[in-house]
Amino acid sequence: MTAIKTSQAPEAIGPYVQGVSFANMVITSGQLPLDPMTKKMPDDVAEQTTQSLNNALAIIKEAGLNAGNIIKTTVFVKDLNEFSLINAAYEAFFHEHNAPFPARSCIEVARLPMDAKIEIEVIAVR
Repeated sequence: MTAIKTSQAPEAIGPYVQGVSFANMVITSGQLPLDPMTKKMPDDVAEQTTQSLNNALAIIKEAGLNAGNIIKTTVFVKDLNEFSLINAAYEAFFHEHNAPFPARSCIEVARLPMDAKIEIEVIAVR
């Protein structure tokens, strides 16, 4: 197992790594919607969705992969009432990258780190 580190995604805010490469898989830690340069988070849940996906993409790109290599996402959401906004941003992301939709789980949670509205982790394969 090899840790993945990139300046194109936010640094880990705890005792974990941005992602790992293991055999033919790349697995990211949950990605908050922080802009890696400004360290700020957009207010809008759709923008947060896109930023979280872009952060995950930056990590898998560091390992030589792209959005088409993502086979599974897990989406942690603060409020499922915003599901349609999240879905629209999620769909647009994969269309923009000309990538097929991966398998997905979506879970509503009580709270996320830094009071984010969303956190997304991905599994990609070579």
